[in-house]
Amino acid sequence: MNHRKLGKSGLLVSELCLGTMLFGGSTEEEEAIRMVHRFLDAGGNFIDTADVYTEGVSEQIVGKAIQGRRSEVVLATKAGIAVGPHPNDRGSTRKHLMDGVEASLRRLNTDYIDLFQLHVWDHETPLEETLRTLDDLVKAGKVRYVGCCNFLAWQLMKSLACSDAKDYVRFVSIQQQYSLVSREMDREHMSLCQEEQVGIIPWGPLGGGLLTGKYSSLEKPDAGRFSLGLSGEFDYQNKFTPKNFEIVQAVNEVARQTEKTPSQVALNWLLGKEGIVSPIIGANSFAQFEQNMGAAGWSLTPEQWSYLDDVSRLPSEYPARMQERFRRTW
Repeated sequence: MNHRKLGKSGLLVSELCLGTMLFGGSTEEEEAIRMVHRFLDAGGNFIDTADVYTEGVSEQIVGKAIQGRRSEVVLATKAGIAVGPHPNDRGSTRKHLMDGVEASLRRLNTDYIDLFQLHVWDHETPLEETLRTLDDLVKAGKVRYVGCCNFLAWQLMKSLACSDAKDYVRFVSIQQQYSLVSREMDREHMSLCQEEQVGIIPWGPLGGGLLTGKYSSLEKPDAGRFSLGLSGEFDYQNKFTPKNFEIVQAVNEVARQTEKTPSQVALNWLLGKEGIVSPIIGANSFAQFEQNMGAAGWSLTPEQWSYLDDVSRLPSEYPARMQERFRRTW
């Protein structure tokens, strides 16, 4: 498996990141540990978890799985979403982040975290308090790099500017939803991240399963997450749109041409996208995991990649449209 630099750092991470949100839930411990070992044996080194995943059980399983191989792993976790009923059990305050790091270290059975990420933006805590805390955690050796997740573009830029002004540690990455059926990052995040050298780690790279070949019509499924009436990113109304099914059909067509699965095609498109570092692959089963691993080691043709890029592209919008029109050519 190939490796790529993570943002404006020298840290090398595998081109696929193993997501562990289901560890201890629909993925039982024995199968999860088997996935981790197979991932490492195949050259993967980037593993992502969070304190809220299966109420901390995911971190515990990851900690067990990497024992004896810790030096091989770039280990990422997160804090910020509520982990308990008390008022300070959430957010990006100095108290919660420091408590959260210590709790994650215990569950992971390690003495350092390679990439510590803010799970969400905190509207209540002063940004300077948060960034100073992250800087202190790096200086203390408990954390080596820091990143963020699910930020608006202005929130990311404000954070980078504050870090530069105060000489605090800087975000090297951002973890955001990004896929052929969710390209909202193209509006502002993508160009910002390329300008500021922030590595993009896409979550939901298969559109919650929409790009796996399981769905062929706009009709609401009888089973699976889209049948549950979930709100938010994986709401049926949000994902089952005529535009998205045009994209699904294109992915299926390219899958037939390449003799790959739709999942592998959708992931491989991401690997060819400028600015993308390492899409997060997760799986309910070892068979799904093995299929997703097959996204690496080959490439779409330029024509196939452009076909998928064109069919999934966002409509032309102001002010990007006007800037493109009057862009100076040198």
